[in-house]
Amino acid sequence: MPAAPVPRTLESRGFRRTDRLRKPKGAVTMSTHTQPPSVPPAGVAPPHPARVTAVLDAPLSRWLWLVKWLLALPHYVVLAFLWVAFAVVSVVAFFAVLFTGRYPRPLFDFATGVLRWNWRVAYYAYGTLGTDRYPPFTLADVPGYPARFELAYPEELSRGLVLVKWWLLAVPHYLLLGFFVGGARLAWFSGGLIGLLALFAGVALAVTGRYPRGVFDLVTGLNRWVLRVAAYAALLTDVYPPFRLDQGGREPGVPT
Repeated sequence: MPAAPVPRTLESRGFRRTDRLRKPKGAVTMSTHTQPPSVPPAGVAPPHPARVTAVLDAPLSRWLWLVKWLLALPHYVVLAFLWVAFAVVSVVAFFAVLFTGRYPRPLFDFATGVLRWNWRVAYYAYGTLGTDRYPPFTLADVPGYPARFELAYPEELSRGLVLVKWWLLAVPHYLLLGFFVGGARLAWFSGGLIGLLALFAGVALAVTGRYPRGVFDLVTGLNRWVLRVAAYAALLTDVYPPFRLDQGGREPGVPT
């Protein structure tokens, strides 16, 4: 019997198996692989609109901290007037936010500048003793100064929160701030945990010539907490201050 005909396969006709998978030139390929959405690293806190940064100067004078109360007197006098103006601006801003939902930008810049000025003086004097560089007399940000305060301008603020956040919602923070800042004040010492830590740092400077790094990180974190609450209570932001002690001179979640 004649042999049965062998079926001709694609390979026998001159085609290779890979030819069936070859795509024509110019064809658009689409990948089914999708990238997962980017998420912040675990354990990293989102950045707060009030950013407080500080750089510990070195070396620091062993004895200059003893007379900084005298050197800072001109700033204390200016700040006394600035805080009066700050209170007036806050009242005006209260009604502006209540009726328009916006904090007038010139008033916002002034209020932020007062907080910034106060932070620089506190950093130089008995709020930290972190630098021997004399604070500048300006409301503006000074990038070269080791203590900085920045606050993002909110395009819109809640009209309802303005009625309760500065007294009712902030009460838990006020209780903590009473412990942090205290009420007793002398020429060279302010009460509270922050004042005690600054005093300890001054004694350490006198004895060893060095500022303890752990103390610096802690006292800077406490000042950061105070300034966040101040910005919230002054109606400058609707972001509630976290009950979190972010220590050190860098803001968490903010790239360098």
